[in-house]
Amino acid sequence: MIDADLAELYGVPTKALNQAVKRNARRFPSDFMFQLTAIEKLQVVTTCDHLARLKFSKTLPFAFTEHGAIQAANVLNSEQAIDMGVYVVRAFVRMRVALMENKEFSLRLDELENKTDLMSLKTDTFENNTRIKLKQIFDALRDLMASPPPTTKRPIGFVTQEDTPNKPATAKRKR
Repeated sequence: MIDADLAELYGVPTKALNQAVKRNARRFPSDFMFQLTAIEKLQVVTTCDHLARLKFSKTLPFAFTEHGAIQAANVLNSEQAIDMGVYVVRAFVRMRVALMENKEFSLRLDELENKTDLMSLKTDTFENNTRIKLKQIFDALRDLMASPPPTTKRPIGFVTQEDTPNKPATAKRKR
């Protein structure tokens, strides 16, 4: 969770939350919380509409893991932080139990993901084959639309040697 969301959840200003975290830095190792980079902040602001107010903030927000969110509730003294800390612990425990119980659901979800990946691969192959076939059709249509090359037709009727210059004389047939 982003510090602004966590502060709202605990009923304290974001500044107060961050000050409490800094005063108790030893309680927040890197696997409990970390500070976002400028690029990560931009991505979060872009994808999460409710964090649009962070767009012009000069400071980079902190992100809290499950354990960091619980620890933040422990270092804050507001009534709401205490109540929400207990609530967050219970919510994470329930979520973990639900995930463990739904192992089959997880396996089926993985299977569905694999099938969609295969469908994507088949679709890509189909699209590629379709593109090739359409190109062949377009080429054939262009060939049909092109004007035929000029042909030299043999004159109709009796032709003498003078009428056909540049052609060797042919032997006369016996009758």
